[in-house]
Amino acid sequence: MTDVTLKIDGADVTVPAGTLVIRAAEEAGIEIPRFCDHPLLAPVGACRQCLVDIPDAGNGRGFPKPQASCTIPVAEGMVVETQNSTAVKAQHGIMEFLLVNHPLDCPVCDKGGECPLQNQAMSHGQGETRFEGVKRTFPKPINLSPNVLLDRERCIVCQRCTRFAAEIPGDPGIALIQRGAQQQIGIAEDKPFSSYFSGNVIQICPVGALTSDDYRFRARPFDLVSTPGVAEHDACGAAIRVDHRRGKVMRRLAGNDPEVNEEWISDKDRFGFRYAVRDRLTSPMVREDGELRPASWLEAVAVAAAGLAGAGSVGVLPGGRLTLEDAKAYAAFARDTLRTPHIDFRSRPLSEEETGFLRSRVAGTSVTYADLDAADHVVLAGLEPEDEAGTLFLRLRKANRKGLRITTLSPYASEGSRKLGAEVVLTAPGAEKDALSQVSEVTEASVILVGERLATSSGAYSAAAELADRTGAKLAWVPRRAGDRGAVEADLLPGEGGLDAEAIVRGNLGALLVAGVDPADTADPAAFLAALDQAGFVVSLEQRITAVTERADVVLPVAAASEKAGTFVTWEGRRRPFEKVFDKPAAYSDAEVLGHITAEFALVDAESVEVADESVESSPTTTDSAATTTDSVGLRLATWHLMLDNGTLQSGDKALAATARPAFVRLPAALHAELGDVVTVTGDRGSWTLPALPAEMADGTVWVPTNSFGRGVWADLASPGSTVTIEGAQQ
Repeated sequence: MTDVTLKIDGADVTVPAGTLVIRAAEEAGIEIPRFCDHPLLAPVGACRQCLVDIPDAGNGRGFPKPQASCTIPVAEGMVVETQNSTAVKAQHGIMEFLLVNHPLDCPVCDKGGECPLQNQAMSHGQGETRFEGVKRTFPKPINLSPNVLLDRERCIVCQRCTRFAAEIPGDPGIALIQRGAQQQIGIAEDKPFSSYFSGNVIQICPVGALTSDDYRFRARPFDLVSTPGVAEHDACGAAIRVDHRRGKVMRRLAGNDPEVNEEWISDKDRFGFRYAVRDRLTSPMVREDGELRPASWLEAVAVAAAGLAGAGSVGVLPGGRLTLEDAKAYAAFARDTLRTPHIDFRSRPLSEEETGFLRSRVAGTSVTYADLDAADHVVLAGLEPEDEAGTLFLRLRKANRKGLRITTLSPYASEGSRKLGAEVVLTAPGAEKDALSQVSEVTEASVILVGERLATSSGAYSAAAELADRTGAKLAWVPRRAGDRGAVEADLLPGEGGLDAEAIVRGNLGALLVAGVDPADTADPAAFLAALDQAGFVVSLEQRITAVTERADVVLPVAAASEKAGTFVTWEGRRRPFEKVFDKPAAYSDAEVLGHITAEFALVDAESVEVADESVESSPTTTDSAATTTDSVGLRLATWHLMLDNGTLQSGDKALAATARPAFVRLPAALHAELGDVVTVTGDRGSWTLPALPAEMADGTVWVPTNSFGRGVWADLASPGSTVTIEGAQQ
């Protein structure tokens, strides 16, 4: 790309050809006021606040009137004046127009104290107003969605929100309506602004017209302390900013990280933080006479150490919420202190094939967002980015709009696939192996992204690895949980002769150490709960009261992400350290709690530990979930988690829950026409009667969201890899 040299306020500035004048001024350290301009959105020139004088456009002739610097590309020899009398008069005039109807409610406006309109009215506005009429008013607020509220009289129609919705997530449910002086932001009648990323419009609104139902009138920026953080709801590692006051989180905002999430985060990352204060465990507990009672840390740690040391064989199930530091602590505790090979972080359906894949093809590897930007083709298998990896979805969509080809192997053509412009290869569950072997035009510049759901598809991981080896393409694994990749790096997988998570549940071990596992997420929730009931001794390290803590012999409360410092490892393999937001004296990380138990082990008779080594009983080996016997007349069950569902880390956030998308059974169009809009799905674990929608589906397949009904698919409907039957429900 060639460079262009121009003069801005008398100074020579050299920038790449095609650069906008406003960006060139930024490079030179020259401030031009603006509202509608945003570096990640297409230029529109809506607010006109960035007007500058261009006496020479590079061809010896100037523009007769001031021009919007956010829409004019630079030219060789161009001359730009941003602060002469013409430019200043234009900027002051636009500011005066914007303030004519803008209300004087800065003291009560949520944007007060961090408002670009406030700041630029002072720096580029009149000292006193000449307006003597009555300002325009509207009824307020309008609920664009349960999360996003609109105060129309504050809006300056900069169109940042509408452009974001259409360009970034591809959810154009918010638009300009009416004409002239009555033009305003609106939504379709009785149809709220539905997007997993809607909260971003609040943050980029430059005037406080869009506010958060969750934060509205609750604090002011000057009341808050801000701490940078990393989102804990998925494996993308989005940068966030946590704003808190007197030990309480008031809001979370997107951080600016061009290499990862740019300036965008999902609503789940933005609004999903109240889990850290609801149903929290406040003190350790030990079981006495069949009942849990509060205990001191010294007593609880001693009881946990003695019980684990004397239990014989111990299984360790640390879950997927761990930081890298916590994951390493569990690995050391299991192998060095407990001397057990029975450890597995996977709290979901899994397979032996996946275990080998994670060790050989994931641990120690790195594929980055930059690789996606540079790729010629991205293949998705067992992965729905819009629901399972929000930041990844936005980066793929951005790359697709610049020409990236995307192919997804999916049981149905989802709305997320449409937004990505993806070529959908309709693939029934279990058929991914054959589908991957037939994907074409994969080169060494391509990237293959596989999700954790391929664990239930026999041979799929091996097929993905073979495709990568054959073509030279990069291969990456994208899990759902923030701690999963760090757990792989810490080798929280079964050791030699060890049992994986599903086998631990069936293995009749003497004791279980469980942390951050929701039984409903596991492959067999009933078997998991039965294993807890049958185990001789159960220790739970947990943040909240759960089905596990209710069955544990010792419960040890641990810190939430905001209460400790640590490092998440993203799907890329990128390490994302974060600071402690709150310094709570009784909030210990998992690693600190395990350290206390380890210290107590030094006081336990060493002979009991030796006995534990010898007392590990042989247990049945695990079976690939995809190998489950299926009924030839049934429909193959496809499922994944919607981004917003009944997940435990979303509880307590009512406005966020209200934005969850309606969950439907997806059926082939012909079957839907036969059965109607309400169907009964029956699996080997129960039946659900649910609303249904037709979809472009793989043959013989039905799709149900994993955790949007009841206790979830695995608990109430069907086992992984099984088939279901479906019939029309009685109306």
